[in-house]
Amino acid sequence: MSESVIYNNLNFSIMKKRILFMVTSADVIGPKNRKTGSLLTELAHPYEAFKKQGYEIDIYSVKGGEAPIDLVELDDPINQAFLNDDGLIKMKNTKSIDNVSIDDYDAVFVPGGLGPVVDMTDNPPVQHLLASFYDSGKVVSAVCHGPVSLGNVKLKDGSYLVKGKHVTGFSAAEEAGYAKDDVPFELEDLLKERGADYSAVDPWQPHSITDGRLVTGQNPASAQGVAEKVIAILESAAVLESSKA
Repeated sequence: MSESVIYNNLNFSIMKKRILFMVTSADVIGPKNRKTGSLLTELAHPYEAFKKQGYEIDIYSVKGGEAPIDLVELDDPINQAFLNDDGLIKMKNTKSIDNVSIDDYDAVFVPGGLGPVVDMTDNPPVQHLLASFYDSGKVVSAVCHGPVSLGNVKLKDGSYLVKGKHVTGFSAAEEAGYAKDDVPFELEDLLKERGADYSAVDPWQPHSITDGRLVTGQNPASAQGVAEKVIAILESAAVLESSKA
């Protein structure tokens, strides 16, 4: 879908941006089968931000079908908007990531929740998809536990995607009070082992980072910031494309 924009008194027709949400299919984790999925706040806040910007959003999951949601903070109005609009419908009817055509999208976003730790850490289709997005010059983003999907991604030159890049994700300090007994490793450690320049702020405070076309956020409070940074990149690119037309 295209739309007309005005830049420096010139009228340009540009394609509306499209965002791929890649979500977990895992609904339990750990030795006690703790219930999990994609964390609602980390779905809803970016979804509504992208939607407000006029972007088109598709949700694909690892296996396809109904994707689980960790229903926290139900009193949050943005979360309610997601559940009462088309967001929940899309989560109930996802397609498998095996069917994604990356040429259709400008950016990929991976929300957290504990689910990605289960089915995205060592998943070749997940790794291939994220590497293809990045190698194709597109934006890659993730929040909270979502960056586990990035840890083992290798680019076409053989290097880890996160190597030498400024990134964040759910910290060891946060995990200690949240799900340490449920997760098989610390996300913070994985990112550091892959050569990332990892940083974190105090537990549960917002913290999101842009490094080129890679955007990461530390925790649920960072989800909105990740979306805003992705939008900033895409809108800057749109203006640049228009100025060259």
